[in-house]
Amino acid sequence: MTSKWLFAGLATLVTVPALAQTPVKPKLIVAIAVDQFSSDLFDEYRPFYKGGLKRLTQGIVFPRGHQSHAATETCPGHSTILTGDRPARTGIIANDWAMPGLERKDAGGKPTYDVYCAEKPGPAGSNAAQQVTSAEFLKVPTLGDRMKAVDPRTRVLSVSGKDRAAVMMGGHNADATIWWNGKAFGTYAGRDATLPAGLAKVNARATSSIAKPVTQKLPPECSGHSLAVPVGPGASVGTLQPRKAGDASRWRATPEFDAMTLDVALAGLSEMKLGKGGGTDLLAVSFSATDYVGHVYGTAGAETCTQILALDATLARMFAALDKSGVPYAVVLTADHGGHDMPERNRAHGLPDAQRVDVALFAPSVGAKVAAKLGLAANPLIGRSAFGDIYIAANVPEAKRLTVRDAAVAIYREHLQIEAVFTKDDLIAAPAPSGPADEWSLLTRAKASFDPERSGDFFVLLKEYVTPIPSAGAGYVATHGSPWGYDRRVPILFWWKGVHAFEQPNAVETVDIMPTLASLIGLNVPVGDVDGRCLDLDAGPESNCR
Repeated sequence: MTSKWLFAGLATLVTVPALAQTPVKPKLIVAIAVDQFSSDLFDEYRPFYKGGLKRLTQGIVFPRGHQSHAATETCPGHSTILTGDRPARTGIIANDWAMPGLERKDAGGKPTYDVYCAEKPGPAGSNAAQQVTSAEFLKVPTLGDRMKAVDPRTRVLSVSGKDRAAVMMGGHNADATIWWNGKAFGTYAGRDATLPAGLAKVNARATSSIAKPVTQKLPPECSGHSLAVPVGPGASVGTLQPRKAGDASRWRATPEFDAMTLDVALAGLSEMKLGKGGGTDLLAVSFSATDYVGHVYGTAGAETCTQILALDATLARMFAALDKSGVPYAVVLTADHGGHDMPERNRAHGLPDAQRVDVALFAPSVGAKVAAKLGLAANPLIGRSAFGDIYIAANVPEAKRLTVRDAAVAIYREHLQIEAVFTKDDLIAAPAPSGPADEWSLLTRAKASFDPERSGDFFVLLKEYVTPIPSAGAGYVATHGSPWGYDRRVPILFWWKGVHAFEQPNAVETVDIMPTLASLIGLNVPVGDVDGRCLDLDAGPESNCR
């Protein structure tokens, strides 16, 4: 139905099929991100959903959505969901990137050139540890920004367990942006007045929860996932182990963290009366616990199984509150990226090629080789990892920069763990992404992450199944960030009351979410203004897309 949307609960004089219900535009858009919720996890646990995820599977399901870019990290992923743009356009190319001309001090007082995606950087010589949270680096508007520009009555609330997730989904002009700061849920400096009054009670419960030791109960559905995998002397993952009292870091990797995040969102929903004003409102919520579980314990053990089933229950509670509010709402759920399990367990489970990255591939190590080969006095490379954007230091003379780049690229390309290296020139010359995201070349995936103002002098991609953590240890065993399917594939699920359900297995992108939501509320997004396209959610012959 062109410009028409279907919601149940409407008074009608006769009984009509679902496709012919009187249309009502939603008064509230609810955008949910589950950090590190890959399509693999969504599919693996789908038979066990009983709550919120069950309801979402009864809506419109795109099981093979894509965070289509190569740098599959939290900040870039969240930046795509409500902007309709890939990182090349949002400017959010990674969680952190380097600005070679901006030397600052890190938390330990050492020189650094790194900037954080959700900060307002201070001047050269400033302390990076004193960064101020900001949406300044985000180059484009979010859905909420566009809604408020058209209708000032629109209210936007963004909540997450991570600052970068809340900032990237809330955008530049959210009425309230709230995240966990390590000790409590808070907001931008000087904006405490935007916080809901009920937040104090949530923070008190969070403090109490952290202070108590916890032993989680293993759900019967997860018994087959409970198998210890060693990760160091006297340490293992894979089984539900007690969390010590006061361990705030491990607390984030439990369902309780998501539950508290939801409590914050529900406090804001109630106090801001979202969906009950003169305009259409937006609630964005990003749940972070699945990501912390994936990093700390891997993605295939009892910890992740328990977390996903608890997430299902948390989302059921969210739906119950939304139903009770009485406002017509539409929901979308997706993820900022996928994830890959720890190689030790992968090798035991039929994936012999899984391995950890060679420490020789980290930028300082490669830079030392380049310096020795070319007779340089200082390391010419800047980079935090063994993959992604690598920069040539600002103090390398212009006449030597190309030589340094070529020498470094040659070293990387010779290594057996490297799949590809693309220079800035390669990426500038590459055509813009087009076609199904699951069929893109590696160059196209890297192009989708490339911003000529912020990206490195070259971009390094590890081979598939190479985990960029050189050694497992208690607290950090697995990660994401690759251009491979396990990190790019994420579910995209839409639901509203009275939805005519269907499933579309072909590849779509998270950048398609924003223009699709805009079509639901009649917000005009000019063709070509964003990277994404409107998805036709009408199960019949007509279309919601204008």
